[in-house]
Parts: sequence; C-alpha cells; structure tokens
Amino acid sequence: MKRLVLIVKNMELNVEQNEQRVKIDYYSDVLCVWAYVAQIRLDELRHHFGDVIDINYYFMPVFGTTQQRIAEGMKDKGGFEFMNKHTLDVCADFLHVDIDPAVWLKVRPVSSVQTHLFIKALQRLVKQGVVSASCCSDYFGRNAVEEFIWRTRTAFFRDGENIADWQLLYRLAEPLGFEREQIAALLNNGEAMADLCHDKELCEQNKVEGSPTFILNEGRQKLYGNIGYKILESNVHEVIHRPYNQASWC
Repeated sequence: MKRLVLIVKNMELNVEQNEQRVKIDYYSDVLCVWAYVAQIRLDELRHHFGDVIDINYYFMPVFGTTQQRIAEGMKDKGGFEFMNKHTLDVCADFLHVDIDPAVWLKVRPVSSVQTHLFIKALQRLVKQGVVSASCCSDYFGRNAVEEFIWRTRTAFFRDGENIADWQLLYRLAEPLGFEREQIAALLNNGEAMADLCHDKELCEQNKVEGSPTFILNEGRQKLYGNIGYKILESNVHEVIHRPYNQASWC
C-alpha cells in the first residue's frame, strides 16, 4: 500500500513539474461574426488559466474586400441583405452580444485590412514597452490591445460604425493609452505593414482555413470555427498536463 501511495504521489509531482505555459495562436478577422461571439470564450480562458496561457493575435483578410466577398460572391443569395440576415441569425443564438439590426446594410466597411494594419501598430507599441502589456480589471481582464480589438468589433456589430475609418480607430485607441503620433509613425514607416504581412505568411504556413482559428501545441491542435468553450478548455488542459517528451496514447 505504501508503495502504491508513493507511486501516485510521484505521478502527481511529475504532472506539476511538467506543467508549462501554453501558447495559443488566435487567427481571426475583425469583421467575422463568429469571432465577435467567440470573445467571451477568450475572456473565460484568460480568467480560468490566468498567466498559464499566452494568447497571440494574428489576422487574416477574410473580409479583405467586402465588395467581392459579399456583394459579388454572395450575389445569388442576396449580397449584403443576405449577410445582414446571416449575422442577425448567428447573434440570435448568443445572448451575450448585442447587434445592430441594420448591420451590413447602412454601414459597409470596404475592407477589414485597414483595421488589422492599425492593430499591428498597437501590438508593436506594446512589444516595444511604450504601452503596458498588463491585463486590466477595467477591461474585464484584457490587455490594451485585446480591449481595442473588442471595441472595434462592438463598434461595427453593435454600434453600426465604419471600422475602416482611420479617425474612428484613433478615437478608440487613444483612451486605452495609445498616442496618435506613435501609431501614425508605425503606419508610415512600414513596420505595421511588415507585421501584417507576417500574419499572412503564418496563415499560409499553418494552413489556417478561416476565422476564428485556435492553434495550440506547436500546430498539433487546430480548432476552427464555432468551437465551444469546453472544447477549448480541454485542449489547453491537454497541453498543460502532457508528460514531457511523451507521445499521446490515443
């Protein structure tokens, strides 16, 4: 019996010693409604796992040109009218998000890439230490960049604003500690563009199919689309508690 107890304790110790920080690469488009409703899952992951996880945000141009993707690509279904109905139908199943009934009808951003480029500038300011990377209770545990991403999505889906407009993006960023001149410098010198191009390369390298996509465990675990929180949680647990250098039994 003593030998059995010792073995169990050693197994528990090994699990604790082999726990590791989990990197989650999150790919999305700011105009993707599925990413809009998925924000609550990211917040819950952060709340549940805390500093054990690192969430890295990358962007893909699903709505790089809304005229081609919606007006022309969905012409047979009704174009922007179809997109409006689809978006309302999706959000009807998720009571935690608010939606503008006229979404995609009155305001139609021509591209999500403008916003993605702006976010890359903000990420670089955080990386440079100009703006804090710390999470803030005022932002429901998000950091400044994560809060900005959320505010851009709510600006479009809830408030009906054009998030391809530079001036709107500056107005959303400044209350979060980002200065207009510092953002503009990174947009003008090409650094933000270089980072956005790198995002595109990573999408191709990792064969990211759409928005949103979660990638864990150095690409071994890829979750795409409307993934429930429990599935995300179990995948993170699998990475955290995986014995070092041991293959999965399944």
